[in-house]
Amino acid sequence: MTIIRQMSLFSMQELYEMEPTQRYDAIFSAIDLSSIVHEVTKKSHLGAPEALNYPAMVISILIRLVEGIPTMKHLIKRLNEDLAFKRNCGFLVSDSVPSEASYSRLLTKLENSNILAEVQEKVILQAIAEGFITDDTVAIDATHFEARDQAPPKEEKPKEEPQKRGRKTKKEREQWLIEQAEKEANLPLFEKKIEAQLEVSLAQLRREIPQDPKWGIKKNSEGKNVFWYGYKGHLAVGTSSQYILQSLFSSGNLNDGKAAIPLLKGIHERLPLNSLRYQTMDAGYDFEPIYEQVYRMGQQAVIAYNKRNERERVGFDEHFAPTCVREHSYRYDSFDPKYETLKYTRPKECHDCPLANDGLCQKVYKVKITTDLRKYTAPARGSNVWKSIFKQRTAVERVNAYLKELFQLNNVRHRSGKRAKVHFDLVTLVYNASKLAVDRIRTSHQQQQAA
Repeated sequence: MTIIRQMSLFSMQELYEMEPTQRYDAIFSAIDLSSIVHEVTKKSHLGAPEALNYPAMVISILIRLVEGIPTMKHLIKRLNEDLAFKRNCGFLVSDSVPSEASYSRLLTKLENSNILAEVQEKVILQAIAEGFITDDTVAIDATHFEARDQAPPKEEKPKEEPQKRGRKTKKEREQWLIEQAEKEANLPLFEKKIEAQLEVSLAQLRREIPQDPKWGIKKNSEGKNVFWYGYKGHLAVGTSSQYILQSLFSSGNLNDGKAAIPLLKGIHERLPLNSLRYQTMDAGYDFEPIYEQVYRMGQQAVIAYNKRNERERVGFDEHFAPTCVREHSYRYDSFDPKYETLKYTRPKECHDCPLANDGLCQKVYKVKITTDLRKYTAPARGSNVWKSIFKQRTAVERVNAYLKELFQLNNVRHRSGKRAKVHFDLVTLVYNASKLAVDRIRTSHQQQQAA
């Protein structure tokens, strides 16, 4: 009997095992390099002519991330010592290798423009047009990475005068409330409560997000606090395609939930994805304004519930499903999108219950999700469908690992937050371009096998 071996699908690892020239061609064919080059080159013919090969410099910066070259100094050394590598980057034999200062000036031009975000969006739109992004679920999460510099010494705060003991008088309380309202109104956008973001435009949200390195804190898998000084990368990833649909760069101390609405608005306003139905996130995003934003998009939020000193509701279980007289949970049956209603049916235990026909337990229980968007989701919390969708959230964690292990996300070599954002944008751009290259090669292989 002959053995038929199933051909494996082309993977990201196989892309890195290709010859350098083929790998670079596959990746850079997905990137609009001409737009980046046009942004950094001189627009006028007046003045001294430019002696640098800017197209090759842009390609070499991207190749540095693909090849895992740690610093610009190592990149320049490789260009000087390896003629084949120099030619793969697009330099002519007669071209002089740019200095570190020249690369720094190039990154400054990228820092002062929005071209990387525009090219990133073109890659996603191209992947959508070619049919590689047909996800119905998006997973949102954040990942942290450290800054190059050490944290500055902590400034000692002046001691505050002790507050007056006892309850405030009515007049003092009214004055205090006015002062608190004025203080809240004058805060920066991302220091206000999350609901303040709902009526703010996407452009303003992206413009005002803090980017300076700050101390961040999170709990690890063992429940212990982990501290770092640096930044956060916030990603919205298609769970099936594993493309980064939207990304945000922020200071390390920004709450994860405050980056969700900009990501959601970016998906809704910038990408033509009619197939999307669900947005899934962990308990760090369990805030009512995020549910409201997902609802406004006409989609459903599948977010882990984060109990906050709330009393247990009588007549409902931990997943907010109604319970019968004997506290058996009703079973989730279906969701009616027309009336936005969840339908629950009688528990199995009620089949032989003597109270089933006494009028104490109703056969069907219905509740509108708009009663409380946070508690009543479609599909209902605790159902098998809800659990299945929530498990897809691991896609974004997988992409976070790719960015750190293969694309040097945790190798920031710049001092300022704006320059570190350029590094983050380059990393996400190269990742999405590599993903598109893999999908194109996989499709080509499948077509060849079919023929």
